[in-house]
Amino acid sequence: MRLTPFTPLQLAMFSGKGGVGKTTLSCGFARAWAEQFPQERLLLLSTDPAHSLGDVLQVPVEDKPQLLPDRPNLQVQALDADRLLKNFKARYGKVLELLVERGSFVAGEDLTPVWDLSWPGLNELMGILEIQRILREDNINRVIVDMAPSGHTLNLFGLMDFLDEFLNALNLFQEKHRVISESFAGRHQDDEADAFLEDMRSHLQAGRKLLQDSAHTACLIVAIPEPMSWFETRRMMESLDRLQIPIGGIFLNHMLTANADTDRLLEQNHILEKFQAIALDKPLIAVAQRDREPVGNEALDHLMQTLTPALAVAGATPAPSLDFQMPPRYEPTFPDLIETGHRLVIVGGKGGVGKTTVAAAIAWGMSDRHPDHAIRVISIDPAHSLGDAFGQSLGHNPIDLRPNLSAQEIDADALLNQFREDYLWELAEIMSGDTGDENLQVAYGPEAWRQIVSQALPGIDEMLSLLSIMERLESGDQDLIILDTAPTGHLLRFLEMPTALGDWLAWIFKLWIKYQDVVGRVEFMGRLRTLRKRVMQAQKKLQDPRHTEFIGVAQAHSAILAEAQRLTQSLADLQIAQRYLVHNRYEQGQPMPTEQFPQQTLIRLAQLPRYLPSDSGFAEVPLGQVQLASKLLF
Repeated sequence: MRLTPFTPLQLAMFSGKGGVGKTTLSCGFARAWAEQFPQERLLLLSTDPAHSLGDVLQVPVEDKPQLLPDRPNLQVQALDADRLLKNFKARYGKVLELLVERGSFVAGEDLTPVWDLSWPGLNELMGILEIQRILREDNINRVIVDMAPSGHTLNLFGLMDFLDEFLNALNLFQEKHRVISESFAGRHQDDEADAFLEDMRSHLQAGRKLLQDSAHTACLIVAIPEPMSWFETRRMMESLDRLQIPIGGIFLNHMLTANADTDRLLEQNHILEKFQAIALDKPLIAVAQRDREPVGNEALDHLMQTLTPALAVAGATPAPSLDFQMPPRYEPTFPDLIETGHRLVIVGGKGGVGKTTVAAAIAWGMSDRHPDHAIRVISIDPAHSLGDAFGQSLGHNPIDLRPNLSAQEIDADALLNQFREDYLWELAEIMSGDTGDENLQVAYGPEAWRQIVSQALPGIDEMLSLLSIMERLESGDQDLIILDTAPTGHLLRFLEMPTALGDWLAWIFKLWIKYQDVVGRVEFMGRLRTLRKRVMQAQKKLQDPRHTEFIGVAQAHSAILAEAQRLTQSLADLQIAQRYLVHNRYEQGQPMPTEQFPQQTLIRLAQLPRYLPSDSGFAEVPLGQVQLASKLLF
């Protein structure tokens, strides 16, 4: 089928659950559009910090836009958040320092170091601003964006609200200056800060209008015909609707043909009806399963030529097989992680490789072996699917799955609310320099700073999750915690949080030492010192292989293996040991090149059945798959 339904679009953004093929579809879509519109200039852009555009296109992809040789009207670029931030600082840093100085007791020169700190959420923030700038200034006709997985894509869209509130707070800072100017000079003369606020407000309004313009913008959701992908797609569509981001359709990747395994066809046909129900009037497009990965120009172009309406591939639902054969168990398997003395297990890798199933299976397996130990499995991915794996609704508060096994999906908002009560409200009062002068209350009161700290900048959830997890281990109420993490790029941000938070607190201490006669708050600074000590202890425990075990998950596909290699190197740079790599969905004849991972022991987990008969000895899918995987991994 042609891409006719998407012809009016100026901005096409691809997202969905990790590992479903967002990058493949965005690359193929961009190439097809470039052929369809030869007179237009197109840009294929990645905002994913762990992008794999180059792995799929089979060409080097960098921060600088590059033309594809056989598509001279198509440029490809992977955004570098560090470069964008550097440019942002160069353009706006001085005026931002001026505004913050006007809203606090801190002198401008003391604010300069804050721009050199590692702030969470900058990749999303810089990404959304850059997309707006490109469409506004770069004479590009159409932009195709390969987004991060769904949870962090929604964070990016939510930044529009954050920027609204941030600008409102900065305007209060400027209002202080206006009040003082009028008090002493009789009038206020607009300056560079006023111009900055007006420009940013205009850009933000234009950006919001663009993202919510259903005539020219759409988020195209990529999914696969499996239950966990359907659960996440449904949640994402509900969130996009609340954010007023138009949905352009659903691409169902890896659709099977009639000669596929019976239990997988049974699952596919059942889930296809559910996708049709949530698609409503939106296109539901089938992308056929390929024998080989569709990487490189020829394979991508052929893939796009074979797109069909999803319902056209649905056949008769086969009868389920009553024969159950236990999948093979391969050596080596995992050691007993409690007997080895570990307290924290982190499961990570590229989106969609099976991290959640592996994390749940490890927790279940340890629960089987150690009925006298308290074990908890926790999801810190904004797009939670841990409850989907267990077939049970989970939330922020732990739920007992078994007498010695509990599970939870951390709610960043709940953690942030507590963090505000413990630290941020008082920090806002300190930064505001409230003098108690009622005439200048708008200038010196904490209102503007409270607006700033009331917002949840993406990335703070990783920081607070880490602190919460370490507190649980320190309290001794849990013997072992298993983490189901976000995909690679945001997992690394989670692991970098101790360093970032330590740097922020060090800056605050330096300010306090200089201004302690003004602000006082000795008890509060003592609590912040205790917080920093906890953060540094958390970093040491992450880097202690006797305490923390990092387990990677991958599949035998080139793009996945390339990202797994990059993750391994990043972990080494962070001094976090990785001794195991799970080859998920292993099938004989599809080995993983172990020479790429010389420091890891390879654990092979066979393809799990999609249907489990009642006499198999396991619960129904999906919990039965978790139970089965736990038997195969230990």
